[in-house]
Amino acid sequence: MTTEQPTQDNKLIWAGRILSALPVFALLGSGVMKISQSPQVLEGFAKFGYQPSQIAPIGVLEILCTIVYLIPQTSVLGAILLTGYLGGATATHVRISDAFLAPVLIGMMVWGGLFLRDPRIRALIPLRR
Repeated sequence: MTTEQPTQDNKLIWAGRILSALPVFALLGSGVMKISQSPQVLEGFAKFGYQPSQIAPIGVLEILCTIVYLIPQTSVLGAILLTGYLGGATATHVRISDAFLAPVLIGMMVWGGLFLRDPRIRALIPLRR
């Protein structure tokens, strides 16, 4: 009876999947809340200067970008799209002098998870030891 030890690549891939799951759940939940048009969401977006009719399309965009990120063949495109989306979210917060750390951290987790689970990204961004 032999037990295989997980390879370094397998460990990185699983760490990347776990790290990627955190922003995915946050973004999907956020997108669904925007589509639901709850009073809390409407109030929050009014603070940013958005009209109620603009909120659901933003939520749909958020969900679509996240789905593109979830598909392994399109995950790099999804990360790029989410970077743009989260950059807009960051700018929206900065514009009204609101805390903007959350979208920045989510963006870092998007790319960190992709870095760990995709050897092509690790080859593009080599870390030195």
